[in-house]
Amino acid sequence: MPHDLTPYLLSGLAKQNLDLQTHEQQQLMQFITLLSKWNKVYNLTSISNPKDMITRHLLDSLVMLTFFNNDTDQQSIKEVLDVGTGGGIPGIPLAICLPDIHFVLLDARSKKIRFIQTAIAQLGLKNVTAVHSRVEDYHCDQQAQFDRIISRAFASLEDMLLFCQHLCKKQGKFFAMKGQIPEEEIAQLPEGFRIEAINELSVAGLNAQRHLLQITFS
Repeated sequence: MPHDLTPYLLSGLAKQNLDLQTHEQQQLMQFITLLSKWNKVYNLTSISNPKDMITRHLLDSLVMLTFFNNDTDQQSIKEVLDVGTGGGIPGIPLAICLPDIHFVLLDARSKKIRFIQTAIAQLGLKNVTAVHSRVEDYHCDQQAQFDRIISRAFASLEDMLLFCQHLCKKQGKFFAMKGQIPEEEIAQLPEGFRIEAINELSVAGLNAQRHLLQITFS
């Protein structure tokens, strides 16, 4: 990984008003190095250019930090599920910057979980657990349910909510990361759920619409 990509990350962080510690910046770049290396063999992401990975994977993930740091319930956020995590996005970048929160990264494809386990070990992450499972087959007891469930290009809103509802605390939230506002999916929102907020996201270097849908039990 060329060292000259670190200033590109720092520029993007500055544009997103994110002030990260030096070791967090280093871990993020190390993660991109691992992702780029493994991607050549395991096809973890369709994005092959490391600079584009910084934009579309790191900065696109870290735009979510404000919704943890500014959350009125942030003291109660202890457990987060990243469902359909793929190559560990957005779970690993968020976990690097939120060390006091435990992240479970779940995916049904074993090769992606093997990569995530390697990344956890090499980055020294103590707050991340990788799980190989289909989300509908994954279960936890009520005490271990999640405060937040994040989905990034995993499924439709309907599928996400129906597949994951048994894993979310009643006072928890679903964070669905989308491109354009999915009007048709919103119209088909399952009974028992409501859109709490729709936030437009601004990702440095990304000329595309990005939105966060915050969903709760009604």
